[in-house]
Amino acid sequence: MRISSTNIYPPRPDNCDGTYEANCDSSRAYTNISSILQDSVPETLSYMEEYWKDYQGDDETFWEHEWAKHGTCMSTLEPDCYDDYQPTQEASEYFARAVEIFKTLPSYKWLDDAGITPSTSKTYTLAEIQDALSSQHGSDVVINCDSGALNELWYQFNLQGNVASGEFVAATPVGSGSTCPKTGIKYLPKSSNSSKLRFRA
Repeated sequence: MRISSTNIYPPRPDNCDGTYEANCDSSRAYTNISSILQDSVPETLSYMEEYWKDYQGDDETFWEHEWAKHGTCMSTLEPDCYDDYQPTQEASEYFARAVEIFKTLPSYKWLDDAGITPSTSKTYTLAEIQDALSSQHGSDVVINCDSGALNELWYQFNLQGNVASGEFVAATPVGSGSTCPKTGIKYLPKSSNSSKLRFRA
């Protein structure tokens, strides 16, 4: 399972080879995520409105897309897994858990603690960035770059139990590895023309 963090990307099931199922249940492809969350976990919605942003400004459509594509494929969120299933409760649990996990991945702080700070001139090695993150996460992190600049981190976990209450255990990444060069990686300030650093779990 992968998870992302500062722009949040949600947990998604993985086939242990880097591939994943998508859009698994069109009958649960809800088109009212904000309303669902407001009614059940309003604190999760408030947090998402600040940190789970769509780059085109359409957060609701982005959340609907992520739920339909990934959330409906989480087997422990299928209605049959509930003793007293209430329609849409699985979507609330999915987003609430994604936010909870995101909060355990303070990647900016981990980088800063290791002396890796945004700069328009300084560069870092892939090993420096990996060491700063993996020493905190407990396993390697997939580190991705765009034009030589750090732009995305993927944290991988094995899920023991169900999504809502199970344990997310740091896991060795599977599938494609990091896309950054070994040296000369830029970590640009947010105010530059670079995209915001994104984290995926």
